[in-house]
Amino acid sequence: MSSSRVKICGITRVVDVQHAVECGADAVGLVFYEPSKRAVSVAQAREIAYAAGPLVTITGLFVNAPAARVHQILREVPLQLLQFHGDETAEFCEQFERPYLKAIRMRPDLNLDTAMKPYANAVGLLLDAYQPGVPGGTGATFDWQRVPANPPSPVILAGGLTPANVAQAIAATGCCAVDVSGGVEASPGIKDPVKVAEFISNAKHLAPILAPCKK
Repeated sequence: MSSSRVKICGITRVVDVQHAVECGADAVGLVFYEPSKRAVSVAQAREIAYAAGPLVTITGLFVNAPAARVHQILREVPLQLLQFHGDETAEFCEQFERPYLKAIRMRPDLNLDTAMKPYANAVGLLLDAYQPGVPGGTGATFDWQRVPANPPSPVILAGGLTPANVAQAIAATGCCAVDVSGGVEASPGIKDPVKVAEFISNAKHLAPILAPCKK
């Protein structure tokens, strides 16, 4: 039985990515969305990506970015995975020759099966809490019972996760991976090393693994 996979998102400092990797993070997220308090420049992103070292998935997060902007980032930053948090179509997401995650914000009236269906080629679907006008990082959870038992693609759970609830979240949903940003921060973009260590430990060692991250 393998442990759950963990992505630490919204990293803005080399010291934070190094600590996350030392604690066992499988992936880290760099935010290329200027309105976010966790946004990074290309120069910051390059430094953080190389500091992560080998065998850690460097993920670039975009929100309704023009295709030219995504291509520019890909030329300058060694991203292995793309994460789209806006209204991007499947056709848009698939043009960059990189594996991608599509975030789905869990609106109360959302038909999840319908929302998931167009993104059959995504390597995973990231289910996040919904807050009007905010594409992510809300710090809020959603009803975990809405996560389907047999999703068409692997589910990455996000939204309001903390060291205190991550094991429960994995057990309740059967998700194969979790994504956290605000739940392990001292302030926006600045990670709390104790929270990061506790989150990764609790996700990997306290939670039962109910679903593999496989297509």
